[in-house]
Amino acid sequence: MTTQNRGSIAKVVSASLIGTTIEWYDFFLYTSAAALVFGKLFFPSNDPLTGTLLAFLTYAVGFLARPIGGLVFGHFGDRVGRKKLLVLSLLLMGGSTCAMGILPTYASVGVLAPILLTLLRLVQGFALGGEWGGAVLIVSEHGDDKRRGFWASWPQCGAPGGNLLATAVLAVLAATQSDEAFLSWGWRIPFLLSGVLVVIGLWIRLAVSESPVFLAAQKNNATTQAPVVEVFRKSWRAVLITIGSRMAENVSYYVITAFILVYVTTGLGLPKSAGLNAVLIGSAVHFLTIPLWGMLSDRIGRRPVYLFGAIGMAAWSFAFFAMLDTKNSGVIILAATVGLVLHGAMYGPQAAFFSEQFPTRVRYTGLSVGGQLSSIAAGAVAPLIAVALFKEFGSTIPVSLYVVAMCVLTVIALLAARETKGESLHSEVLTERSHVSA
Repeated sequence: MTTQNRGSIAKVVSASLIGTTIEWYDFFLYTSAAALVFGKLFFPSNDPLTGTLLAFLTYAVGFLARPIGGLVFGHFGDRVGRKKLLVLSLLLMGGSTCAMGILPTYASVGVLAPILLTLLRLVQGFALGGEWGGAVLIVSEHGDDKRRGFWASWPQCGAPGGNLLATAVLAVLAATQSDEAFLSWGWRIPFLLSGVLVVIGLWIRLAVSESPVFLAAQKNNATTQAPVVEVFRKSWRAVLITIGSRMAENVSYYVITAFILVYVTTGLGLPKSAGLNAVLIGSAVHFLTIPLWGMLSDRIGRRPVYLFGAIGMAAWSFAFFAMLDTKNSGVIILAATVGLVLHGAMYGPQAAFFSEQFPTRVRYTGLSVGGQLSSIAAGAVAPLIAVALFKEFGSTIPVSLYVVAMCVLTVIALLAARETKGESLHSEVLTERSHVSA
C-alpha cells in the first residue's frame, strides 16, 4: 500500500471510528441509565428488580427498530452509496439522545414519560441499525485485501469507545454528586452532551470520500434496485451465518457491560461505582485489543480467531461471576477486562468477516439485516433474560449457562461458514459463485 493510500484509509478509519464511537456512546448511555436510574424515574415500583426489568424492556425496544433501520439504510446504501446514509444515521441518533436529556419523568407527567422515552429509544435503534453496517463497510471497501481485518476492526472499536465515554461520564458524575442529585438532574448531563459530540462527528464524517468499491459497481451497473429481495434469494446462507455468529458476541457483551451493573448493586449490595469502574477499565483494554485481533485474523484467518473468542467466552462465563462474588474491586475489574478481551476476539475480525460474505450489490443490506436480526435474538433480550434468571433462581449459574448456549450456536455458525481471509471485495463473480457452491 502506498503512502497516499495509507493516508486515505487512515482518514476513512478515523472518521468511521469517531462516528461509531459517538453513536455507541448514545446507545450505551441509555443502557447504563436503564440499569441505574430509569427504573426509578420512569417505571417506579416497590421491587427494584421489577423496575429495572421494565426499564430494560424499553432498552429492548431499541433493538426491535434496528432491523428496520438496517433494511432502510441498507436498501438506500446499496443504491445511492454509503456516505449519505452514515451522515443521516448520526443526526438521528444524536437528536434522539439529546431529547432524552430533557424528558419529563413519571413524577411530572405520569405514563406519558415512559411512552416518550420508548419512542425516542425506537429512533435510536433505527439509526444504529443503519449505522453499524455502513461504518464497517465503508472502511472494508476502502482497505486492501491483505489487511482488511486490521483496518475494518477499527470501527468496531467504536463500541468500547462509546461505552468507555458513556461510562466515564457517568462515573465522574457518580463520584462528584450525591445519589439524590444524580437521580434528580445529574443523569441528564451526559445525554445533553451528545449534541456537542454529534457536531464534531458530522464535521469529520462529511469529509470522507465514497466507497471506491461501490463507485466501481455503480459505474459498471452492478448495483440492484431491490437489494433486500436479492439478499434473501441469493445470500440467505450468509445472512444465517451472520446471525448465528453474533449470538455469543452480542449476549456476552451485554451481560458483561449491562447486567454487571445490576448484579453488583442489587445482587451484591456494592456501590454502582464498583460496576462502572470495572466496565470503564475493561472497555479501555477492549478498545486497544480489538485491532490486534483483527490483525491476527489477517494472518491466520477470521474463523480461528472468532472460534477462540466464542469457546473462551463459554468457559469464562462461570469464572466471571465467581470473581464478582468476591466483592473485591480489583478482582471485579479483572473479571470484566478478561471477558471483554475474549469478546474482542469475536468482535475484531467480525467486520471484515461479514463484509466478505456478501457481494457489493447487496453488501450493505446483507450486513445490516443479518447483524441487526441477531441483535433482536441476542442483544435485545440478554439483560432481560439475565435479570429474569437471576431473579427467579437467585443464582448466576443459569446466566452462565445461557451464555454458554449462545456460544454453542456461534460455534455451529462459524463451522458452517467459509474462510474469507484475503478475498477481493471487487470480485462479484467469485463471491456469487462461492455462495452458490457453499
